[in-house]
Amino acid sequence: MAEVTFPLPDLGEGLIGAKVLDWLVAEGDWVERNTPLVEVETTKAAVEIPSPQSGRVARLHVREDEELAVGDPLVTFTVDDDQAGIVGTVPREEREPARRVRLSLPED
Repeated sequence: MAEVTFPLPDLGEGLIGAKVLDWLVAEGDWVERNTPLVEVETTKAAVEIPSPQSGRVARLHVREDEELAVGDPLVTFTVDDDQAGIVGTVPREEREPARRVRLSLPED
């Protein structure tokens, strides 16, 4: 098992921080990728941030009504070792070319 910390992502439009309104998960919960994790408020809107990966919530780094900056730790997940650092799916095998070409020298 490995731990992966997910920081507050860049929320766009020059925003540099957010305030945690409501945690939608608790420590010890299992979450799937894209499950809503937390609702945060910026100077422009309130948004839900989805989980970037599947895993067990090991630690919430910020309490409700606290503020954090973009890049600060938000939540730490416990994941299988083979999933640590991988957000998407990586193909395990490379596909072989469907067709081979044999070149030969031209005859004089």
